[in-house]
Amino acid sequence: MNFIYINQNILDNLFYILVSILVYYILFDHGKRLSQYGKTLITACMSIPIILCMKFPIYIDEYCVHDLRQIPFIIGTLYGGWPIGAALLVIILTFRFAFYGFNLLTLIVYIVIFIITALFSSKFKNFNRKTKLNSSILLILCLGILTSFISLAMSDHFLITEAYVFYFIILPPFIIGLAVYIMEILKDAIIIRTQMIRLEKMEVVSQLAASISHEVRNPLTVVKGFVQLLKTPDLTQEVREQYIQHVVRELNSAESIISEYLAFAKPAIEKVENISINLEIGYVIEMIKPLANMNLVTISNQLAPGITRGNIQHFKQCFLNLIKNGIEAMPNGGELNIVSYVNNFDIIIEISDNGVGMNKEQINRFGEPYYSSKEKGTGLGSMVAVKTIQTMNGTLHITSALNKGTMISITLPVYHEDHSGK
Repeated sequence: MNFIYINQNILDNLFYILVSILVYYILFDHGKRLSQYGKTLITACMSIPIILCMKFPIYIDEYCVHDLRQIPFIIGTLYGGWPIGAALLVIILTFRFAFYGFNLLTLIVYIVIFIITALFSSKFKNFNRKTKLNSSILLILCLGILTSFISLAMSDHFLITEAYVFYFIILPPFIIGLAVYIMEILKDAIIIRTQMIRLEKMEVVSQLAASISHEVRNPLTVVKGFVQLLKTPDLTQEVREQYIQHVVRELNSAESIISEYLAFAKPAIEKVENISINLEIGYVIEMIKPLANMNLVTISNQLAPGITRGNIQHFKQCFLNLIKNGIEAMPNGGELNIVSYVNNFDIIIEISDNGVGMNKEQINRFGEPYYSSKEKGTGLGSMVAVKTIQTMNGTLHITSALNKGTMISITLPVYHEDHSGK
């Protein structure tokens, strides 16, 4: 073959087609509003390579100019049906005649391509990936041969050269095969990701449902037992009061479990106000000291002044849960140290103990619904703590070693009274 007139625009044509396919799936996947207009989106994305391919054609020889405009035209018709094919037909003929002038042969050729492709598109949509790949290759090969015979029959000046056979008959099937394969891969990736997100949500819901049903059932079972005992006719008033106290205690336990789930499920902090770190954590320490004394745990603290923003009640509940976890991690007693300091625009709060420690799995699953390293734990306290810190735009980091202790480092944004920064 004589390549003297052939330029590198064939690679440009291929680039226009593949990039347009990628742009279509990016916009379709990430543009929530654009995804509602799928047909308009695919029409626009296929129109651009059609126009660019005609603007930068492949020069076969000094009398013959060719491009790959038919590939995005056929792809758009196959995947969008005849309405999109009709729109692309108007676009392709309009720009073809604008660039090179009116030609009856071109009009007939592209009408034939449109009719055959549009009729085939309804079956094409129901094929699997392999069948779509093979059928699209066979379709464009047959269309290339058919339109070549139409051109030979209608034009005395039309010649079929070796270069024409390569660029118009042989090359397009390979390119459309590549384009269809990429489109199917991207479409399957979007479907799989959507299914995974749905499955993850269902898994979380099932975990929460199993957790709350399990944890609430225990105190309700106790309540049921004591209520039945209260029916005993010969009970003394003292025993009856004891049973009632047990019933109230278990009902409070059930209420506490439900409240913690609701605190986790709330999408945002309801009331946002200034939180003095040293004052509120100091209040939590005083409140939990009786529990620490019962477990032979000494609490020491060095709290630097600092202000952040959030819900005070949620903040105190968060640190109450974390400090309580630290105390319970030292069943034989020990020391719990709480330190806070300001570092540039962040407040760092460190809670460290010398208890049983955590392994890598426990660290990675900290805050996960219905997971706890404690034998009778529910995981609700850590779950609520993590949720609260995330809602306050903070982070939580755990460093731990088995039988050596654990340090939890919480980072929260500083709030300045003059609103000059955080």
